[in-house]
Amino acid sequence: MFFSRKPADMPKKGEALPGRDKPIPTADIHFVNGRPLDAKKPEGFEEIVLGMGCFWGVERIFWQMDGVWLTQVGYAGGETLNPTYEETCTGLTGHTEVVRVIYDPAKVSTAAILKAFWEGHDPTQGMRQGNDVGTQYRSAIFATTEEQLAAAKASKQTYEQALKAAGRGGITTEIGMLDTFYHAEDYHQQYLAKNPGGYCGIGGTGVSCPMPTGVSA
Repeated sequence: MFFSRKPADMPKKGEALPGRDKPIPTADIHFVNGRPLDAKKPEGFEEIVLGMGCFWGVERIFWQMDGVWLTQVGYAGGETLNPTYEETCTGLTGHTEVVRVIYDPAKVSTAAILKAFWEGHDPTQGMRQGNDVGTQYRSAIFATTEEQLAAAKASKQTYEQALKAAGRGGITTEIGMLDTFYHAEDYHQQYLAKNPGGYCGIGGTGVSCPMPTGVSA
């Protein structure tokens, strides 16, 4: 955030900061919808973790979507245990800024979540997003089910074709199964609801994401 310049290379395996055994403190309640941030996922709901750059603006995209039950910002994709924001900013954790999205698939499909993901940022930029540069801003999809993983990979192939047709580069988004989601500090949670005039570097390519055959939005 704040147009910072950070390392653009991932730390080598075993070289990440160690972190800590216990989770860092965070907010108890979602500032927008009042639900406990540690609430158990309701039966039948799904969870996916998404990285699109600065997590302040990303979280707002998803808490505003009908059918999204809970959002929470944090860190994922690296080795450091229970990282802090300051540690993540060094580029030595391997984590990227992410948003944990819990949603009701009866109200919003995984395909619709993925469409909002692809269209809400530029997934061709590698270790950056706009003016925010560093490994913590890389694009990522961390699935929690094999069905989500398959849908993410299929939508990537379809969107990449659309981007290339529009003269854009290839997609650099990291796609895989979620290992661990680590929540971020209190002040980052629902930041743009608490600070409506706050910084948001999120912006899409303007290229629509067609959904793959057999995947309905």
